[in-house]
Amino acid sequence: MAKTSDALGETTTIRHGFFGRQGGVSSGEFDSLNVSVSTGDTADNVKKNRSIVAQSLGGAPLVTLKQVHSTRVVTIEAGALPDRAIEADALVTRHGDILIGVLTADCAPLLLVDPHAGIIGAAHAGWAGAVNGILENTVTAMEALGGQRRNILLAVGPTISGKNYEVGEEFKAKALAANPAAADAFFTPPGGKAHFDLPAFLVSDAQRIGLPAADNLSLCTYAQPDAFFSHRYATHKGTRTGRQISVIGMA
Repeated sequence: MAKTSDALGETTTIRHGFFGRQGGVSSGEFDSLNVSVSTGDTADNVKKNRSIVAQSLGGAPLVTLKQVHSTRVVTIEAGALPDRAIEADALVTRHGDILIGVLTADCAPLLLVDPHAGIIGAAHAGWAGAVNGILENTVTAMEALGGQRRNILLAVGPTISGKNYEVGEEFKAKALAANPAAADAFFTPPGGKAHFDLPAFLVSDAQRIGLPAADNLSLCTYAQPDAFFSHRYATHKGTRTGRQISVIGMA
């Protein structure tokens, strides 16, 4: 049901999964493993789907946040778990008794681990979060817990590909104003408009900030609507769509 990263799978200290839209209880436009109530699905369906995800990875509590395309990272220390209404786009922790996850439907889910320090992270990277530094902020938060970026492994899960992410010149100007290093991630097909290769930018950004490697699963949400929820695909079809989840926890 869930996709996994070969790079993350090399360590036995974690369990993880990039879940798609299959294997849940929702129906219609949200068929079937939708994990978000904000799209119009019922709260009962979403609760059951989240339970299915958590149980498949051992059954620990599943922690998510209210994602707002920011660069804010929440560190989970000992004590009460953060409220789901907290606005942030990444989580990091050293605790082994929880699962942390991010919701996506074209944006990039990022799962990270420092297997030596026993620290994990999960981040939601839309284009704005990506060019403004959500990956580096997540790595910095992991370092604050005792991790070292030279040991941090990163996997980029299912996200919209550059081929299917037409954005235009206004978008390009905004992105480059925020981060000139994003220039190499833009391309314009003959006779077409500018496209942005989000996963390619994130892989490049990982190299820039000193991570040893980034495993891009190369799974396009837009190109596989039966396998993944895609906001852009649904918009083009005039329908609604759900959200899938990517999760990591200590083994």
